[in-house]
Amino acid sequence: MEIQKQNFIRIINANQGIVKSLCKAYYVSYEDQKDAFQDIILQLWKSFDTFRGESEFSTWIYRVSLNTLLSKVRKERTRIITEPLSIPAMTSPVALADDDRELLIIVIRYLKDLDKAIVILYLEGYQNKEISQMLKISPSNVSTRLNRVKNELRAKFKTRINEFK
Repeated sequence: MEIQKQNFIRIINANQGIVKSLCKAYYVSYEDQKDAFQDIILQLWKSFDTFRGESEFSTWIYRVSLNTLLSKVRKERTRIITEPLSIPAMTSPVALADDDRELLIIVIRYLKDLDKAIVILYLEGYQNKEISQMLKISPSNVSTRLNRVKNELRAKFKTRINEFK
């Protein structure tokens, strides 16, 4: 059991970047990101024994992470809100971001779930073939979607930058 724990911790430490990137893409607040990260780690631990080695650990971690996040987001969307909503005043999206990376994270949050997943994996350095295997779509579909998302992101960046000139 101790060896299994050590292996799990080693694998998580080596691959935690993708989990953190996903959490940032789906949640704005740091506290929500931490909660989601913990939920994912728990789910990974619960399913660690079921890993069959048919794919890379990073692929398995990504799939479990994304499924956990999507399930969590669905539950939150269906939850009845009993408190009045208070939306903080935003002077500008740029004011929220210290640099282009933070602005990119903000813009990525508004993408469709599959497009969001493709962009995050691309930014993590995965190739189209690896992304297609992780998401179970064709490499050409990944390429097409990635090009569309790049164009959409360029347009959104230009729009937001022009709003504040």
